[in-house]
Amino acid sequence: MEVDCEGCAGCCLDWRPLVDAPTDHERRGPRPPLDDTYNLVPLTREDVRAFVDAGLADALTPRLWTAAEGDDSVTVDGHELAAIGGKPVFFVGLRKIPKPVAPFDTEPRWLRSCAFLDPETLQCRVHDSELYPEECGDYPGHNLALEAEAECERVEDAFGGERLVDDTPPEDAGVLLGPQALGEKVFCYPDADELDGVVARIADGEVTQEDRARFIGVAAASAPATTQIAPGKRETYTERAREADSWVGRAADEWASRAGVLGTREGADPHLGESVEASRGAPATPGWDS
Repeated sequence: MEVDCEGCAGCCLDWRPLVDAPTDHERRGPRPPLDDTYNLVPLTREDVRAFVDAGLADALTPRLWTAAEGDDSVTVDGHELAAIGGKPVFFVGLRKIPKPVAPFDTEPRWLRSCAFLDPETLQCRVHDSELYPEECGDYPGHNLALEAEAECERVEDAFGGERLVDDTPPEDAGVLLGPQALGEKVFCYPDADELDGVVARIADGEVTQEDRARFIGVAAASAPATTQIAPGKRETYTERAREADSWVGRAADEWASRAGVLGTREGADPHLGESVEASRGAPATPGWDS
């Protein structure tokens, strides 16, 4: 497997505003996500714990799904959610934040981008660290192993060029699907009644850090292959997630205040990453020349 990522970051941002007829592969199946985030990275339980331990819980956000016909489900805030035993199913991913970026040799625009994407270099700020998510490190290995279209190929179709240089799937592509994902990447919220109001905010794109902390605590306290959680661990991780105040959260607030309409160019300067993120402690990226 070999990919050409320079000037791309297609899997790290929502580039749908750049094309006339965008597709949305995440919403083609019977269980569409409740949120409108594109390419939300599913984190493992250990990834979630690592981000909380590093004080970066404000970089995380949950995803729930609308139930398909015949699914176990539970209704909260008027939304019929996919569930297991009446417990809403969710995973935790990395937040997408409006940033000024210029992927695929386009002009800079405001696009929702991964919390850790350097808007100037289009490189990941945690790529060479222990925090780099397992899913990101394996991508697009899982897709290749499952013979599913990768984001590299979608970018090629839309903008030309060759991004997926070698499509041979790696031998160690670990695909967590079905029951084996439970408690590892897919989690169950123990009490749907606690989510009154929360689900509506997720659907409206107005989720708060308090809302996020609820799900982060449950994910961090989950046990593999079950819907069970450790109460003490849940309380600890929820509180730590609630109190997170990292460069990511502070930068997200400023990006939101600066951002124009998604897909527009006004005020979209990738060099702002220095003052908005780096000045708050964001790790540097090496650039492509290195």
